[in-house]
Amino acid sequence: MGFRPEPPFAHGRTPLTAILLVNLGTPDEPTPAAVKRYLREFLSDPRVVEIPRPVWWLILNGIVLNVRPRQSAEKYAAIWSAEGSPLRVHTERQAKLLEGYLGQSVASPFTVAYAMRYGVPAIRDVLASLKAGGAERILVLPLYPQFAASTTATVFDEVARFLMETRNPPEVRLVKHFHDHPAYVRAVADAIRETWRAEGRPDRLVMSFHGLPRFSLERGDPYHCECQKTARLLAEELELAPGQWVATFQSRFGKAEWLKPYTAEVLAALGREGVGKVDVVTPGFVSDCLETLEEIGMEGRDTFLAAGGGQYRVIPCLNERADWIRALARIALENLGGWYSTSRDREAAARAAAASRDRARAMGASA
Repeated sequence: MGFRPEPPFAHGRTPLTAILLVNLGTPDEPTPAAVKRYLREFLSDPRVVEIPRPVWWLILNGIVLNVRPRQSAEKYAAIWSAEGSPLRVHTERQAKLLEGYLGQSVASPFTVAYAMRYGVPAIRDVLASLKAGGAERILVLPLYPQFAASTTATVFDEVARFLMETRNPPEVRLVKHFHDHPAYVRAVADAIRETWRAEGRPDRLVMSFHGLPRFSLERGDPYHCECQKTARLLAEELELAPGQWVATFQSRFGKAEWLKPYTAEVLAALGREGVGKVDVVTPGFVSDCLETLEEIGMEGRDTFLAAGGGQYRVIPCLNERADWIRALARIALENLGGWYSTSRDREAAARAAAASRDRARAMGASA
């Protein structure tokens, strides 16, 4: 195995600490061709689909990639913005806002970047760019509140691949989850309360999380338990009684049993019961995307209303809310530990860098 070329070494260069936010990914455009490229990469990951590779290869290439791209492209087109994919737009904005917010308190050199697990910008490309820019310490913060092998662990896999390809790797820290972090829970609760203050409370609050096959729980994946804990903490923060809320799972794919209860079935049941007002919040997503805007916002509404329900309302994701950026900063700083400082003598740092370059030149170095 060969290694990536190392960037030119510069004596006296001030090392950077970097924070890398990572989200799932998105097609480059809402077209069948772009969606097919994205789905091929996403669904080829053995952590995402745990079916024997030869069998899944035939299903993926013989059926899925010939059927789903056009269907999915139509759904992406329905939520695409003038700026592009909502997921990418929100993630990029979060990175910029986080850098600006941290810049008010962090004095040591740092930067914030973002990457997508599937699609672009790719994790390994962004890590290489950060390293080339002088980042010697990198905190990787996947934007999945709840850990799952098919989401967060795939980010860890890709970071590991980068490290294996790198002769002189940077120090790396990985954030596993923040499903029960008080600042995150409070930010989601505040987003809900803000809607309730403006538009009134619902008869039922549905907390919808992305679904996973049932066997993931049976094989030891903590995702289901972490979703349940997030839901319970949110209910406690909002002071909800047991009958006022329910945790559900969306985005089922295939015929196998997935985590239950299914969001679509719960919405249909609430509609049949004649529930007057339902709010849906998606605490497993920090950015609005296809799953929140189209699946919950459009399909969910149709399901509930067609079954006889009354008013249907979706609570937006955290996106660029100031309380979420503050929470994200708190999560990052807690995981950075001693990798940053709140005070720095810039003149002393410049003198030390110059002295390092002088010593290197005295020993024959060119830079």
